[in-house]
Amino acid sequence: PRSRGGGMGWALLGAGLLLALYTLLRHGLRSAPRPRTRPALRGRTAIVTGGSSGIGAATALELARCGARVILATRNALRGEAAASRIRTETGNEEVRFMHLDLASLCSVRAFASTFLHQEPHLHLLINNAGVSAGGTTEDGFSLPFQVNHLGHFLLTQLLLERLRSCGPSRVVIVASSAHCAGRLCPESLGRPPPGLFSAFQDYCDSKLANVLHARELATREQDTRVTCYAVHPGFVNTALFRYAPLWLKPLLLPLAWLLFLDPSEGAQVVLDCATRDGLEPLSGRYFTDSGPQQPWPRGRDDRLARALWEGSERLVGL
Repeated sequence: PRSRGGGMGWALLGAGLLLALYTLLRHGLRSAPRPRTRPALRGRTAIVTGGSSGIGAATALELARCGARVILATRNALRGEAAASRIRTETGNEEVRFMHLDLASLCSVRAFASTFLHQEPHLHLLINNAGVSAGGTTEDGFSLPFQVNHLGHFLLTQLLLERLRSCGPSRVVIVASSAHCAGRLCPESLGRPPPGLFSAFQDYCDSKLANVLHARELATREQDTRVTCYAVHPGFVNTALFRYAPLWLKPLLLPLAWLLFLDPSEGAQVVLDCATRDGLEPLSGRYFTDSGPQQPWPRGRDDRLARALWEGSERLVGL
């Protein structure tokens, strides 16, 4: 009989070949990220929602590295404090702190804004990054993706807008997605989960269309101020966003994510570009990808829909 060691040797060889194939595929299918130089941000204050993991944490790390004062606005205190501590250690920047924000609660959004305005005299960058891909209903009675991805951020931005204006030039960066292409916002039923078999997917796409339109309308309304705004598709990034994917989809999605999707630090680059690159002011309201400003899909360019979304969002959050 063959020795057990021989079988183990073949198994290790097979595993090694698979790993080599994976590495070749991963690096062959994805282009290397372009190195970016960032300006010094000392004296500037940034809020990053969802800043304890994924794109948010990578964005916060880089902003801190550039010298900014960074507020990690996130739901989980344990993870938020740990992320802030990690970023302080890694960058040597002591101006990084956690503040509690749960976008699934409009009450929490108001409490965060009130505390921030009381404690922090400046705000130059608002990075509306936090997001979920599916879920149930919030305590306010809205669908979870629509409230976390759009409505909570809409209220947060409005509550902080006066501070952004007084500290101008300032920027709002909204993390959207190319999934806005399938969005179908209906102003009469904003915040309610869409019907149908693929309700969760549609809900997510609707919220991402709302992100693109929010940036567009905010830019229109702030054109006489020194506040500019940008919607960003960070690329397909392997983040915790997919923890809400249906169980049947995960075996298909997860290998694809590991193979083809960007790392969070790579996905953060276009967010950081819109937050820090000089000369973007004339492009306020535009939709950006890694290739620069792009035309969003037709619904993402619908100014009438953008205005209806804005007015509907004001009504829903009680502004």
